[in-house]
Amino acid sequence: MNEMVLNVEGMMCAGCEKRIENGLSTLKGVKKVKANHEDGTVKIEYKKELNIDDIKAKITDIGYKVK
Repeated sequence: MNEMVLNVEGMMCAGCEKRIENGLSTLKGVKKVKANHEDGTVKIEYKKELNIDDIKAKITDIGYKVK
């Protein structure tokens, strides 16, 4: 299991956190997601075969910017 923390711009509230968590949870290989709007981070646990670029693209598609 791999883990990464991404800095994400645009999260303002708990609703934003849920939107990212729910969106990333749909990606095959993502096991756990925890977004934090206060420090602007998203912590993701995922399987090796998941492409990191897919995670970043999904966050952008949801409407946020990965730093």
